[in-house]
Amino acid sequence: MAYEVRLDTAECMSSGVCVANEPGAFAFNSDELAVVLPGSAALEDAALLKIARRCPSGAIQLYDGGDPVDL
Repeated sequence: MAYEVRLDTAECMSSGVCVANEPGAFAFNSDELAVVLPGSAALEDAALLKIARRCPSGAIQLYDGGDPVDL
């Protein structure tokens, strides 16, 4: 089962790490905050883990079958 990606926009600091590394999976909205795109579902779990761990604010959260993944 692939990880589900959630992004807490209240925690997002717009560093752009996710957008720069996976532009098909993340983008900026009109408020310059990152959002998850449908393309995130195509990423392998290892790639999602890497991106989530690089998020400086911890805004990117991963879930496996509804349970949070320990980053």
